[in-house]
Amino acid sequence: MTIFSKIISREITAHIIAEDNQFIAFLDIMPLAEGHTLVVPKKEIDRFFDLPDSELALINLFAKKIAMAIEKTFQCNRVGICVIGLEVPHAHMHLVPLNASNDLNFSNPKLKLTSAELAEIAKRIKAHL
Repeated sequence: MTIFSKIISREITAHIIAEDNQFIAFLDIMPLAEGHTLVVPKKEIDRFFDLPDSELALINLFAKKIAMAIEKTFQCNRVGICVIGLEVPHAHMHLVPLNASNDLNFSNPKLKLTSAELAEIAKRIKAHL
């Protein structure tokens, strides 16, 4: 069972932005920027592009709503999308508020935010859904 599956089953707490029957979105606890969100299928599958075509389309539609809320919450030029998937063997995409292309560089230092700060960020994003 992956850490994401444990979040989905509520064994591990997370700052959840949104969820439906198939997908969940929650804040990254080691974000590149405030609002950095992970969008994850609830079905545990390792590789993003191994998702069935119908689910691949639906996860993008689910992520679109989250990305639009992030854009309304933070001053950014756009929300970048990144699929890496090396850290956790559970398909997921990163949504990161961007002002420059280097903002999506995972070698950049991560923000160190408290649980209270993350909770406030989640609340602000959810207000725009």
